[in-house]
Amino acid sequence: MNIRRGKEIYAFIDAANLFYGGERSMHFRIDYARLIAYLREKMKVTKVFYYAGVDVEAYKEEGKEINLDKLVKYFQDKLTENGKTEAETVLLGRHLERAKFYRDLDKFGYDLRIKPTKVFKGAEGTTTTKANCDVDLTFDMMRYMSQYNEALVLSGDGDFAPIVEYLKSKHKKIHVLARSERTAREMRELAGDDFVDFKTIRKEIEMVSPRSARGDPRQSEIASVRSTETRNDKIELTGKRATLKKNIPVFRKGF
Repeated sequence: MNIRRGKEIYAFIDAANLFYGGERSMHFRIDYARLIAYLREKMKVTKVFYYAGVDVEAYKEEGKEINLDKLVKYFQDKLTENGKTEAETVLLGRHLERAKFYRDLDKFGYDLRIKPTKVFKGAEGTTTTKANCDVDLTFDMMRYMSQYNEALVLSGDGDFAPIVEYLKSKHKKIHVLARSERTAREMRELAGDDFVDFKTIRKEIEMVSPRSARGDPRQSEIASVRSTETRNDKIELTGKRATLKKNIPVFRKGF
């Protein structure tokens, strides 16, 4: 991948496509502090956008952007309330963990594009949550195209092929950094020599184990940030009793 120095390079991360499944599919944990450091230092990226969804439950935002500090406090307060089932407590804990995770990404320097997830109920009473961020990512690539000379797309989703093709026609150099097995053929063809398999940079972005991080304050902080992209459990309500059920991962847009 040939990155030209002295140019504005924007990165657009589609969390749903790139990170879904986490350790289960990539077989290693991502250190998001190391990832953004790699993008900045090795690939000369000047701005990093991150698109994903977050559960907000009954929490209502006054403005358009989610205030992650307020959302974290909301879930912390909910967890202290009495009368919750074990399954409800587990679910709230996961919502809290995800909100904290995004708050950490903000501190690391990611430009977050986080939107509330929507809940869809199935015929059998099960629920699925998703937040499709494809439109947001595409819109930003168009909106900021006058500001960058090159773009790095961290997604292999074929839905982005039209915008990538358009930007290339406008003489923008487009790089694609994605997981090979989740990259559409048209995205590979459009990127050409500027396609890089995400797994080839594993050594540069893998989470350092807590044991090896001892004695290094920065590494200890990084190791404490947990990716919640690996979780895909469902809460099913059966009558008055709630049960926590493990499920085999299925792709859900927006996570």
